[in-house]
Amino acid sequence: MSLRLPPLSSLRLFEAAGRHRSFKLAAAELNVTPSAVSHGIVSLEKTLGTALFLREPRGLSLTPAGADYLSYVTEALSLIAIGTQRLPSRRTDRAISLSCAPTFASRWLLPRLHRFNERWPSTGVTIDTSRRQVGFPVDGFDFAIRMSRAPVGGLDWTRLLGEQLSPVCSPAYRATLVDTEGNIDLSRATLLHVSPASEDWQTWLEARGLGDIDITSGLRFDTIQLAFEAAAAGLGVALGRKPLVDRDVQAGVLVELSREPIAAQTAYWLVSAEGADRRPDLRGFKRWLIGETLAAG
Repeated sequence: MSLRLPPLSSLRLFEAAGRHRSFKLAAAELNVTPSAVSHGIVSLEKTLGTALFLREPRGLSLTPAGADYLSYVTEALSLIAIGTQRLPSRRTDRAISLSCAPTFASRWLLPRLHRFNERWPSTGVTIDTSRRQVGFPVDGFDFAIRMSRAPVGGLDWTRLLGEQLSPVCSPAYRATLVDTEGNIDLSRATLLHVSPASEDWQTWLEARGLGDIDITSGLRFDTIQLAFEAAAAGLGVALGRKPLVDRDVQAGVLVELSREPIAAQTAYWLVSAEGADRRPDLRGFKRWLIGETLAAG
């Protein structure tokens, strides 16, 4: 007898909302409105005859039934995604799909990508820079480059490179920070913050023993790229992240205010989808990317 299943579209909405614990984040990931996610979940709950989420003022959480059902839905969608990727036509023609933070993509990856194209001229690469949690294998990505202190979960994580933190600003702005003794007085500066960054000004100031600098004021940005551009425009001092800031420093657009950068605890990691080692082009991309990080030192 045929199985009676809920609509696949509503299950996809449920999986994303359950993974994020948020209708808003699920909507952003699936490129629909939060209202569409909410209505889809309500329809699914009516079909199943049970509540899947608790909608409370402090946020969204799964009911016990919802948490149990999510594990089955996630596994089912994962099996569909894996089966789709293993189809012969998908193995040979599909481009490599990579999820990556926008600043790392534009400042580190893209300037080097031509060398991969020279080795694999017939292999396409799709880069997604949206800031969303990638679900392997449901979202169809082959790789993700993520910042983390250590591997998370049961996937294949390969450390690529770390960051060094050093304050940077425009040469003209630096001149405004020099005191009568010729030293840099950071207390005069407008600090440029990167809101999503796990290690920002507090990390650097604590490492340098500078507890008297006010980190509550200043300008805040949602990407490292914007903070660097604001620093270059003379709006204040950003926390430079080497190697991402290297090209601006080498060009003289930005100058470092410290000769002793500190090592960040987080690093860039390459996260590989299950089965990525079975495709020659994916193995080639991974080897190439690791080789580039070794060459960069």
